[in-house]
Amino acid sequence: MREAVLLTAALLACTAGMGWLALAMERHWTQVREGEATAAQVLRLRALGTLGLAAGLSLCLAADHASMAVLVWVMALAASALAVAFTLTWRPSWMRVLARFAG
Repeated sequence: MREAVLLTAALLACTAGMGWLALAMERHWTQVREGEATAAQVLRLRALGTLGLAAGLSLCLAADHASMAVLVWVMALAASALAVAFTLTWRPSWMRVLARFAG
């Protein structure tokens, strides 16, 4: 049960991280919010994205041994990137939740 909770949290962290990294790009930012992001907002989004992906790796490492954890993390990255891409294509307004963290 503990491993399932850790892996679910890792998937959520990776999805948030990929979302923040996507929002750091001008094209995706304008899909979600009007106007351009400031340099400080872009920097904050990149930092949050990096932290989200690192948190996902840490959670995977806490759930399983290193070789399996890295494999699961890479699969979580792929699934998260796909989920963010589909969300930006289908319902970009759903990404406003993550855009709020940019300040």
